[in-house]
Amino acid sequence: MKHIFKLAMPVVLSCAAIFAIPSVYAGPIVVGQVAPLSGPEASQGRAYAAGMQLFFSETNKSGGVNGNTLELVSKDDGGRPEETVAGTRQLLAESQPMVLAGYFGNRNISELVSAGLLAKEKLSLVGYRVAEIGVEPPQLYNVRANFRTELSKITDHLAAIGVTRLGLLYEEGPGANALIAATEEIAKKGNAAIVSKASYEAGTTRVADAIDTFVKSKPQAIILVCSGAAGARFIERYRADGGSAQIFVHSGADMERVTKRIAENRLAFVSSVMQGVAIAQVVPSPYHSSKLAKELNEAVAKDGKLDVPVSYVMMEGYIAAKVIVEAVRRQGKRPTREGMATALESIDSLNLGGYTVGFKPGVRSGSKFVELTIISDTGKIRQ
Repeated sequence: MKHIFKLAMPVVLSCAAIFAIPSVYAGPIVVGQVAPLSGPEASQGRAYAAGMQLFFSETNKSGGVNGNTLELVSKDDGGRPEETVAGTRQLLAESQPMVLAGYFGNRNISELVSAGLLAKEKLSLVGYRVAEIGVEPPQLYNVRANFRTELSKITDHLAAIGVTRLGLLYEEGPGANALIAATEEIAKKGNAAIVSKASYEAGTTRVADAIDTFVKSKPQAIILVCSGAAGARFIERYRADGGSAQIFVHSGADMERVTKRIAENRLAFVSSVMQGVAIAQVVPSPYHSSKLAKELNEAVAKDGKLDVPVSYVMMEGYIAAKVIVEAVRRQGKRPTREGMATALESIDSLNLGGYTVGFKPGVRSGSKFVELTIISDTGKIRQ
Protein backbone atom coordinates (compact mmCIF):
# COMPACT_ATOMS: atom_id res chain seq x y z
CA MET A 1 0.00 0.00 0.00
CA LYS A 2 2.57 2.44 -1.16
CA HIS A 3 0.35 5.49 -1.16
CA ILE A 4 -0.09 5.53 2.60
CA PHE A 5 3.42 6.78 3.34
CA LYS A 6 3.62 9.81 1.02
CA LEU A 7 3.62 13.37 2.31
CA ALA A 8 1.25 16.03 1.05
CA MET A 9 3.31 19.09 1.84
CA PRO A 10 1.64 21.61 -0.48
CA VAL A 11 -1.74 21.07 1.17
CA VAL A 12 -0.39 21.12 4.70
CA LEU A 13 1.73 24.20 4.13
CA SER A 14 -1.10 26.05 2.48
CA CYS A 15 -3.28 25.38 5.50
CA ALA A 16 -0.53 26.64 7.78
CA ALA A 17 -0.27 29.81 5.72
CA ILE A 18 -3.99 30.47 5.88
CA PHE A 19 -4.29 30.06 9.63
CA ALA A 20 -1.99 31.89 12.01
CA ILE A 21 -2.69 29.46 14.84
CA PRO A 22 -1.25 26.04 13.92
CA SER A 23 -3.66 24.09 16.10
CA VAL A 24 -6.70 25.20 14.05
CA TYR A 25 -7.57 23.13 10.97
CA ALA A 26 -9.84 23.14 7.95
CA GLY A 27 -9.72 20.80 5.00
CA PRO A 28 -7.20 17.95 5.30
CA ILE A 29 -6.46 16.86 8.86
CA VAL A 30 -3.04 15.26 9.23
CA VAL A 31 -2.70 12.20 11.44
CA GLY A 32 1.00 11.66 12.17
CA GLN A 33 2.63 8.30 12.76
CA VAL A 34 6.25 7.52 13.59
CA ALA A 35 6.70 3.76 13.70
CA PRO A 36 8.94 0.88 12.58
CA LEU A 37 8.37 0.76 8.81
CA SER A 38 11.72 -0.99 8.37
CA GLY A 39 13.67 -3.37 10.59
CA PRO A 40 12.51 -6.38 12.64
CA GLU A 41 9.12 -4.90 13.59
CA ALA A 42 8.34 -3.34 10.21
CA SER A 43 5.41 -5.67 9.57
CA GLN A 44 3.64 -4.32 12.65
CA GLY A 45 4.20 -0.66 11.84
CA ARG A 46 3.06 -1.11 8.24
CA ALA A 47 0.03 -3.20 9.19
CA TYR A 48 -1.09 -0.61 11.75
CA ALA A 49 -0.67 2.15 9.16
CA ALA A 50 -2.60 0.13 6.58
CA GLY A 51 -5.49 -0.36 9.00
CA MET A 52 -5.69 3.36 9.71
CA GLN A 53 -5.43 4.33 6.06
CA LEU A 54 -8.22 1.94 5.10
CA PHE A 55 -10.71 3.69 7.35
CA PHE A 56 -9.48 7.19 6.53
CA SER A 57 -9.88 6.44 2.82
CA GLU A 58 -13.40 5.12 3.33
CA THR A 59 -14.27 8.20 5.37
CA ASN A 60 -12.85 10.57 2.75
CA LYS A 61 -14.75 8.82 -0.05
CA SER A 62 -17.95 9.34 1.93
CA GLY A 63 -17.38 13.10 2.14
CA GLY A 64 -15.04 13.29 5.12
CA VAL A 65 -15.98 14.47 8.59
CA ASN A 66 -17.89 17.76 8.84
CA GLY A 67 -16.22 18.88 5.61
CA ASN A 68 -12.74 17.75 6.67
CA THR A 69 -10.76 14.94 5.07
CA LEU A 70 -8.03 12.97 6.82
CA GLU A 71 -4.50 12.23 5.69
CA LEU A 72 -2.06 9.81 7.26
CA VAL A 73 1.59 10.88 7.21
CA SER A 74 3.93 8.11 8.37
CA LYS A 75 7.64 8.24 9.13
CA ASP A 76 10.02 5.37 9.81
CA ASP A 77 11.89 5.12 13.12
CA GLY A 78 13.24 1.60 12.46
CA GLY A 79 12.18 0.76 16.02
CA ARG A 80 14.84 3.10 17.49
CA PRO A 81 13.61 5.38 20.31
CA GLU A 82 15.85 8.29 19.35
CA GLU A 83 14.42 8.18 15.84
CA THR A 84 10.89 8.18 17.24
CA VAL A 85 11.49 11.54 18.90
CA ALA A 86 13.41 12.96 15.93
CA GLY A 87 10.74 11.78 13.50
CA THR A 88 8.01 13.35 15.59
CA ARG A 89 9.86 16.66 15.65
CA GLN A 90 10.15 16.47 11.87
CA LEU A 91 6.46 15.71 11.52
CA LEU A 92 5.59 18.72 13.64
CA ALA A 93 7.79 21.01 11.55
CA GLU A 94 6.72 19.71 8.16
CA SER A 95 3.15 18.53 8.41
CA GLN A 96 1.52 20.10 11.49
CA PRO A 97 -0.40 16.96 12.55
CA MET A 98 -3.53 17.46 14.58
CA VAL A 99 -3.16 14.08 16.30
CA LEU A 100 -0.61 11.24 16.47
CA ALA A 101 -1.34 7.53 16.21
CA GLY A 102 0.19 4.10 15.71
CA TYR A 103 3.41 4.35 17.75
CA PHE A 104 5.34 1.29 19.00
CA GLY A 105 7.73 0.30 21.77
CA ASN A 106 8.24 0.79 25.50
CA ARG A 107 11.32 3.01 25.23
CA ASN A 108 9.99 4.78 22.15
CA ILE A 109 6.83 5.93 23.90
CA SER A 110 8.69 6.70 27.14
CA GLU A 111 11.25 8.91 25.42
CA LEU A 112 8.56 10.67 23.41
CA VAL A 113 6.71 11.55 26.61
CA SER A 114 9.94 12.56 28.38
CA ALA A 115 10.84 14.88 25.49
CA GLY A 116 7.76 16.93 26.38
CA LEU A 117 6.56 17.23 22.79
CA LEU A 118 3.04 16.04 23.47
CA ALA A 119 2.44 18.43 26.36
CA LYS A 120 4.13 21.39 24.67
CA GLU A 121 2.29 20.94 21.38
CA LYS A 122 -1.03 19.96 23.02
CA LEU A 123 -0.99 16.74 21.00
CA SER A 124 -2.87 13.55 21.77
CA LEU A 125 -1.50 10.14 20.80
CA VAL A 126 -4.33 7.75 19.97
CA GLY A 127 -3.36 4.09 19.60
CA TYR A 128 0.04 2.62 20.50
CA ARG A 129 1.56 -0.75 21.39
CA VAL A 130 3.69 -1.31 24.49
CA ALA A 131 4.32 -4.15 26.92
CA GLU A 132 4.85 -2.15 30.06
CA ILE A 133 3.26 -1.57 33.43
CA GLY A 134 3.10 2.06 34.50
CA VAL A 135 1.19 5.29 34.80
CA GLU A 136 -0.64 6.29 31.62
CA PRO A 137 0.38 9.85 30.68
CA PRO A 138 -2.52 12.26 30.10
CA GLN A 139 -1.76 12.81 26.39
CA LEU A 140 -1.91 9.09 25.56
CA TYR A 141 -5.16 7.35 24.64
CA ASN A 142 -5.06 3.67 23.78
CA VAL A 143 -7.76 1.74 21.95
CA ARG A 144 -6.84 -1.60 23.48
CA ALA A 145 -6.67 -3.18 26.93
CA ASN A 146 -3.64 -2.28 28.99
CA PHE A 147 -0.90 -4.77 29.71
CA ARG A 148 -2.06 -5.42 33.28
CA THR A 149 -5.47 -6.52 31.98
CA GLU A 150 -3.76 -8.77 29.46
CA LEU A 151 -1.63 -10.44 32.13
CA SER A 152 -4.69 -10.92 34.32
CA LYS A 153 -6.49 -12.75 31.52
CA ILE A 154 -3.56 -15.13 31.10
CA THR A 155 -3.16 -15.86 34.82
CA ASP A 156 -6.93 -16.23 35.35
CA HIS A 157 -6.99 -18.86 32.60
CA LEU A 158 -4.04 -20.69 34.10
CA ALA A 159 -5.62 -20.62 37.55
CA ALA A 160 -8.82 -22.09 36.11
CA ILE A 161 -6.94 -25.10 34.73
CA GLY A 162 -4.85 -25.57 37.87
CA VAL A 163 -1.52 -24.26 36.60
CA THR A 164 0.27 -22.57 39.50
CA ARG A 165 4.02 -22.70 38.74
CA LEU A 166 4.80 -19.98 36.22
CA GLY A 167 7.87 -18.71 34.42
CA LEU A 168 8.38 -15.22 32.98
CA LEU A 169 10.58 -14.31 30.01
CA TYR A 170 10.99 -10.58 29.49
CA GLU A 171 13.08 -8.08 27.56
CA GLU A 172 15.63 -6.11 29.57
CA GLY A 173 14.86 -2.43 29.99
CA PRO A 174 13.81 0.35 32.40
CA GLY A 175 10.31 -1.08 32.86
CA ALA A 176 11.43 -4.63 33.68
CA ASN A 177 11.19 -4.31 37.46
CA ALA A 178 7.66 -2.94 37.29
CA LEU A 179 6.68 -5.74 34.92
CA ILE A 180 8.08 -8.40 37.26
CA ALA A 181 6.38 -6.92 40.30
CA ALA A 182 3.02 -6.66 38.53
CA THR A 183 3.22 -10.18 37.14
CA GLU A 184 4.06 -11.60 40.56
CA GLU A 185 1.20 -9.66 42.13
CA ILE A 186 -1.31 -10.77 39.49
CA ALA A 187 -0.16 -14.39 39.66
CA LYS A 188 -0.54 -14.40 43.44
CA LYS A 189 -4.17 -13.34 43.12
CA GLY A 190 -4.72 -16.51 41.11
CA ASN A 191 -2.98 -18.63 43.74
CA ALA A 192 0.00 -19.05 41.41
CA ALA A 193 3.64 -18.03 41.70
CA ILE A 194 6.42 -16.95 39.37
CA VAL A 195 8.94 -19.68 40.18
CA SER A 196 11.54 -18.61 37.63
CA LYS A 197 12.37 -15.46 35.67
CA ALA A 198 14.75 -14.87 32.79
CA SER A 199 15.56 -11.94 30.54
CA TYR A 200 17.22 -11.30 27.20
CA GLU A 201 18.97 -8.26 25.79
CA ALA A 202 16.62 -5.74 24.17
CA GLY A 203 16.63 -5.78 20.39
CA THR A 204 18.18 -9.26 20.18
CA THR A 205 17.12 -12.91 20.13
CA ARG A 206 19.79 -14.05 22.61
CA VAL A 207 17.63 -16.38 24.69
CA ALA A 208 20.04 -19.29 25.36
CA ASP A 209 20.53 -18.44 29.04
CA ALA A 210 16.78 -18.02 29.53
CA ILE A 211 16.18 -21.47 28.04
CA ASP A 212 18.65 -23.03 30.47
CA THR A 213 16.85 -21.33 33.36
CA PHE A 214 13.42 -22.70 32.44
CA VAL A 215 14.60 -26.19 31.49
CA LYS A 216 16.13 -26.49 34.99
CA SER A 217 13.27 -24.89 36.96
CA LYS A 218 10.48 -26.72 35.08
CA PRO A 219 7.57 -24.24 35.36
CA GLN A 220 4.18 -25.51 34.19
CA ALA A 221 3.66 -22.48 31.95
CA ILE A 222 5.86 -19.64 30.70
CA ILE A 223 4.62 -16.14 29.89
CA LEU A 224 6.64 -14.51 27.10
CA VAL A 225 6.87 -10.71 27.09
CA CYS A 226 9.15 -10.36 24.10
CA SER A 227 9.39 -9.59 20.39
CA GLY A 228 8.02 -12.06 17.87
CA ALA A 229 11.51 -12.95 16.66
CA ALA A 230 12.80 -13.59 20.19
CA GLY A 231 9.64 -15.55 21.00
CA ALA A 232 10.01 -17.81 17.99
CA ARG A 233 13.69 -18.42 18.75
CA PHE A 234 12.90 -19.20 22.38
CA ILE A 235 10.07 -21.62 21.61
CA GLU A 236 12.04 -23.53 18.99
CA ARG A 237 15.14 -24.01 21.14
CA TYR A 238 13.22 -24.55 24.39
CA ARG A 239 11.24 -27.40 22.81
CA ALA A 240 14.40 -28.81 21.23
CA ASP A 241 16.00 -28.90 24.69
CA GLY A 242 13.05 -30.86 26.10
CA GLY A 243 11.07 -27.97 27.61
CA SER A 244 7.43 -28.97 28.00
CA ALA A 245 5.77 -25.97 29.68
CA GLN A 246 2.72 -24.36 28.13
CA ILE A 247 3.66 -21.12 26.33
CA PHE A 248 1.63 -17.90 26.55
CA VAL A 249 2.74 -14.94 24.45
CA HIS A 250 1.64 -11.33 24.99
CA SER A 251 -0.21 -9.50 22.22
CA GLY A 252 2.65 -7.17 21.28
CA ALA A 253 4.82 -9.99 19.94
CA ASP A 254 4.14 -10.39 16.24
CA MET A 255 3.86 -14.17 16.50
CA GLU A 256 1.18 -14.21 13.82
CA ARG A 257 3.60 -13.00 11.13
CA VAL A 258 6.46 -15.17 12.41
CA THR A 259 4.31 -18.30 12.46
CA LYS A 260 2.90 -17.64 8.99
CA ARG A 261 6.41 -17.31 7.62
CA ILE A 262 7.55 -20.50 9.34
CA ALA A 263 4.44 -22.35 8.13
CA GLU A 264 5.18 -21.43 4.52
CA ASN A 265 8.67 -22.92 4.71
CA ARG A 266 8.70 -25.47 7.52
CA LEU A 267 5.23 -26.82 8.20
CA ALA A 268 6.58 -29.74 10.22
CA PHE A 269 8.20 -27.28 12.61
CA VAL A 270 4.90 -25.47 13.20
CA SER A 271 3.07 -28.72 13.79
CA SER A 272 5.59 -30.14 16.26
CA VAL A 273 6.73 -27.00 18.08
CA MET A 274 4.45 -24.00 17.59
CA GLN A 275 1.14 -25.83 17.65
CA GLY A 276 -0.86 -24.97 20.75
CA VAL A 277 1.16 -21.90 21.71
CA ALA A 278 -1.34 -19.41 23.15
CA ILE A 279 -1.35 -15.74 22.18
CA ALA A 280 -3.24 -13.00 24.01
CA GLN A 281 -5.24 -10.84 21.58
CA VAL A 282 -6.58 -7.42 22.56
CA VAL A 283 -8.77 -6.74 19.50
CA PRO A 284 -11.35 -8.96 17.80
CA SER A 285 -10.24 -11.47 15.20
CA PRO A 286 -10.03 -10.02 11.68
CA TYR A 287 -10.83 -13.47 10.29
CA HIS A 288 -14.23 -14.17 11.81
CA SER A 289 -17.70 -13.04 10.77
CA SER A 290 -18.15 -10.21 13.26
CA LYS A 291 -19.48 -6.88 12.01
CA LEU A 292 -16.11 -5.22 12.54
CA ALA A 293 -14.16 -8.00 10.78
CA LYS A 294 -16.58 -7.91 7.84
CA GLU A 295 -16.17 -4.14 7.56
CA LEU A 296 -12.37 -4.39 7.63
CA ASN A 297 -12.23 -7.11 5.00
CA GLU A 298 -14.65 -5.27 2.72
CA ALA A 299 -12.40 -2.20 2.96
CA VAL A 300 -9.39 -4.37 2.08
CA ALA A 301 -11.21 -5.79 -0.95
CA LYS A 302 -12.21 -2.32 -2.17
CA ASP A 303 -8.70 -0.96 -1.76
CA GLY A 304 -6.97 -3.64 -3.77
CA LYS A 305 -3.50 -2.16 -3.23
CA LEU A 306 -2.41 -3.56 0.12
CA ASP A 307 1.16 -4.79 0.37
CA VAL A 308 0.61 -6.24 3.87
CA PRO A 309 -1.77 -9.09 4.82
CA VAL A 310 -4.84 -8.75 7.01
CA SER A 311 -3.86 -9.26 10.65
CA TYR A 312 -4.72 -8.44 14.25
CA VAL A 313 -2.35 -5.46 14.06
CA MET A 314 -4.19 -4.14 11.01
CA MET A 315 -7.46 -4.51 12.91
CA GLU A 316 -6.03 -2.45 15.76
CA GLY A 317 -5.00 0.31 13.36
CA TYR A 318 -8.49 0.27 11.83
CA ILE A 319 -10.01 0.67 15.31
CA ALA A 320 -7.65 3.54 16.15
CA ALA A 321 -8.72 5.35 12.98
CA LYS A 322 -12.38 4.93 13.90
CA VAL A 323 -11.77 6.50 17.31
CA ILE A 324 -9.86 9.41 15.74
CA VAL A 325 -12.65 10.05 13.23
CA GLU A 326 -15.23 10.03 16.01
CA ALA A 327 -13.18 12.52 18.05
CA VAL A 328 -12.94 14.78 14.98
CA ARG A 329 -16.69 14.44 14.34
CA ARG A 330 -17.56 15.55 17.88
CA GLN A 331 -15.71 18.83 17.38
CA GLY A 332 -17.75 20.14 14.45
CA LYS A 333 -16.29 21.86 11.39
CA ARG A 334 -13.20 23.35 13.05
CA PRO A 335 -11.42 20.65 15.05
CA THR A 336 -8.27 21.56 17.00
CA ARG A 337 -5.46 19.79 18.80
CA GLU A 338 -6.85 20.96 22.11
CA GLY A 339 -10.32 19.87 21.10
CA MET A 340 -9.09 16.34 20.36
CA ALA A 341 -8.35 15.72 24.03
CA THR A 342 -11.75 17.08 25.08
CA ALA A 343 -13.51 14.97 22.45
CA LEU A 344 -11.61 11.84 23.41
CA GLU A 345 -12.50 12.37 27.08
CA SER A 346 -16.16 12.50 26.07
CA ILE A 347 -16.02 9.02 24.50
CA ASP A 348 -17.30 6.77 27.27
CA SER A 349 -18.90 3.90 25.33
CA LEU A 350 -18.30 3.92 21.58
CA ASN A 351 -19.53 0.72 19.93
CA LEU A 352 -17.47 0.04 16.82
CA GLY A 353 -19.30 -3.08 15.76
CA GLY A 354 -19.05 -5.43 18.72
CA TYR A 355 -15.94 -3.79 20.15
CA THR A 356 -16.45 -0.92 22.59
CA VAL A 357 -13.99 1.88 23.38
CA GLY A 358 -14.39 4.33 26.24
CA PHE A 359 -12.21 6.61 28.36
CA LYS A 360 -12.60 7.90 31.91
CA PRO A 361 -10.71 10.48 33.98
CA GLY A 362 -7.29 8.96 34.65
CA VAL A 363 -8.05 5.87 32.54
CA ARG A 364 -6.48 6.05 29.10
CA SER A 365 -6.83 2.39 28.07
CA GLY A 366 -10.11 2.36 26.18
CA SER A 367 -10.93 -1.35 26.34
CA LYS A 368 -10.77 -4.41 28.57
CA PHE A 369 -11.17 -6.88 25.73
CA VAL A 370 -8.68 -9.77 25.87
CA GLU A 371 -9.07 -13.25 24.44
CA LEU A 372 -6.65 -16.13 24.14
CA THR A 373 -5.97 -17.71 20.78
CA ILE A 374 -3.78 -20.66 19.83
CA ILE A 375 -1.64 -21.54 16.84
CA SER A 376 -3.03 -24.44 14.82
CA ASP A 377 -1.02 -27.19 13.13
CA THR A 378 -1.16 -25.20 9.89
CA GLY A 379 0.24 -22.05 11.50
CA LYS A 380 -3.10 -20.22 11.67
CA ILE A 381 -4.48 -18.35 14.66
CA ARG A 382 -7.72 -19.73 16.10
CA GLN A 383 -9.81 -19.34 19.23
